[in-house]
Amino acid sequence: MKVLAISCHPTTVEILCAGTLAKYRKRGDSVTICHVSNGNKGGEEIPPNELGPIRNREAQVSASIIGAQCIGLDVNDLEVDENCKQLQDDLIDVIRKTAPDVIITHSPHDYSPDLVAVSNLVVNASLKASMFHYSTGEKALDMAVPIYFMETFAGVGFIPEVYVDISDTIETKIEMLWEHKAVLKWLLEKKSTDFEEFVRTVARFRGLQIGVKYAEAFAAHKAWMFLTCRQLLP
Repeated sequence: MKVLAISCHPTTVEILCAGTLAKYRKRGDSVTICHVSNGNKGGEEIPPNELGPIRNREAQVSASIIGAQCIGLDVNDLEVDENCKQLQDDLIDVIRKTAPDVIITHSPHDYSPDLVAVSNLVVNASLKASMFHYSTGEKALDMAVPIYFMETFAGVGFIPEVYVDISDTIETKIEMLWEHKAVLKWLLEKKSTDFEEFVRTVARFRGLQIGVKYAEAFAAHKAWMFLTCRQLLP
């Protein structure tokens, strides 16, 4: 199986679905992680023109832990525009080139406009990627790719439909998370937010709901052309 995880920023995949991505890799599936934004405004001491490249490099190292491919579209933080045709086409090309069996992305009800914009971009791009006469740099796919939404940050307002037991990959998830040192250090020192504790707490809570130690939660994008009877989560 080929899996494409599309997030807004570097670090987001690690927070919300890296345990699941690690399970895919453990069973031999192909995983590609795409970050739309470079997250270059997620700090204070490091200026954006320096922070963006740092966060992109950290994302590459994090993905390499599970042997995943990492793609960055390098949009500046807080500037993701779901109506930008060039960005839509860039994302369509990523989908067409990777030809995934499933896409994992943000919930359309998360806290940040950038995250919501990425969610909307992915739904539109998956549909357009299957349209033969919509021309980009890559060949059109036969069908729209099914989409699963990651849960929202801290699970606020999110009703899970599918759970993945990540008890055997939680430490890999944490290892991937800690490769994002630039933003985690800033969040811990300036915002008093310990994201390792955050990640473990949410995963433990989801695990309690299904009787395992740690889990991640998802919901399917339910719309015609996106639905399938195939089991797409590990």
